[in-house]
Amino acid sequence: MSGEKDLEQLKKEAVEKAKAAAIAKRQAKAAGEAAPKPSEPVKAEAPPAPAEEAGDDLAKKKAAAVAKAKAAAAAKRKAMGEAPAEEPAAESAPAEEAGDDLAKKKAAAVAKAKAAAAAKRKAMGEEPAVESAPAEEAGDDLAKKKAAAVAKAKAAAAAKRKAMGEAPAEEPAAEPAPAEEAGDDLAKKKAAAVAKAKAAAAAKRKAMGEAPAEEPAAESAPAEEAGDDLAKKKAAAVAKAKAAAAAKAKAKAAGAGTDSNDTAAAGGDDEKAKAIAAAKAKAKAAAAAKAKAAAGGKAGDTATPEAEAKPSVNQPYLDKYRKVIEENLGSDVLEDSYINKLSKDVPTLVVKRDTYFKVAQFLKYNELLGFDYLSELHGSDFETHMEVYVHLYSYKNRQSVALKVKIDRGEPAIESVQPLWAGAEWPECEAYDLLGINFSGHPDLRRIMLGEDWVGFPLRKDYQPYDVEV
Repeated sequence: MSGEKDLEQLKKEAVEKAKAAAIAKRQAKAAGEAAPKPSEPVKAEAPPAPAEEAGDDLAKKKAAAVAKAKAAAAAKRKAMGEAPAEEPAAESAPAEEAGDDLAKKKAAAVAKAKAAAAAKRKAMGEEPAVESAPAEEAGDDLAKKKAAAVAKAKAAAAAKRKAMGEAPAEEPAAEPAPAEEAGDDLAKKKAAAVAKAKAAAAAKRKAMGEAPAEEPAAESAPAEEAGDDLAKKKAAAVAKAKAAAAAKAKAKAAGAGTDSNDTAAAGGDDEKAKAIAAAKAKAKAAAAAKAKAAAGGKAGDTATPEAEAKPSVNQPYLDKYRKVIEENLGSDVLEDSYINKLSKDVPTLVVKRDTYFKVAQFLKYNELLGFDYLSELHGSDFETHMEVYVHLYSYKNRQSVALKVKIDRGEPAIESVQPLWAGAEWPECEAYDLLGINFSGHPDLRRIMLGEDWVGFPLRKDYQPYDVEV
């Protein structure tokens, strides 16, 4: 506030000085008009020149004082972090108007006095005076530099707005830096909002199944508004359709068992038809999957994907096991061998009933194989026959193998492998308890889940409970 008061005081002093200068000029002018004509001696005409010089000096001092006061006030506002602001109109307007009128009168008086002095000098044969030229040139240079700086700032701001796609806007020349920063922030926010709106419109078009289309940059805002309106209309239509469907379902639930609502009945028939079609499609897919599994991934199956037709990574191990067994035990001990796709591609050996124990013993004690750990043993009922599966693991080679044997369902019996792997004791008891498979050579074959007086074997396909309430 002190800076503004100092500025007002300087302005008042400058106005008073200007008034005094104007009065002095008028007096000098009046004295010049009353003086003798140019034909009279030159010495009597000399007084106007000092008065003109005094007026020029006073005007220069006044302009310098005003400029200095303005610069000081602007520096104070900048140091205090305030935005440059124009002075209140109510206070500055009268003073500025008075100053403008006084300045105009002063300029007219100075120009008139200069013209009279120039005419006198010309009449006396003297050269025109150039006292005020340096000051005027300095003022012109300063004004040109300021104008160039303002024009440069405006051009930079206009270029930024143009790059942001905004309409050009005029900004106060006295506030180029803060105004440009504010314009940049506003432009960034507007650009972010436009980009967000475009992304939302594109997402809506994608959700509606429409192809994205580019629009001219100059017409992006109206096009986006049109797209938003279209999206709103579509969303409203979708919501209306959902509401209608919900109302139809509600009407169907309310009018179940009656024929009063034909529309609801038709909707119910549609839903029923859809459900039937979906069930048929699901059954068809399940049948195809079952047929595919039954085919076993054979090379002749055209429906098998190429990925499944590729050989398993465990195929070399299966070939190794079969080769070693056939070289040592003969080619007639195995019925089949394959990679079990349904059990982590484990190599599987199918042995004959009478060579089961011999092959199991060879798998454990052969130096190239060394399957020293039994991880699992279980049985399965296929109604026509039963099967026993033994899963083995070699810690030395870090490989696994499955041994499978088919046995008679009427008299299911097979040798026990408990003497080879002690871990087979309880799995063989479980297979005996639930399927009735007898393992000869087992040290303690007994039921471990059901009582000894239990009738039947629960995991057989033809099992009938003795007590239906159980």
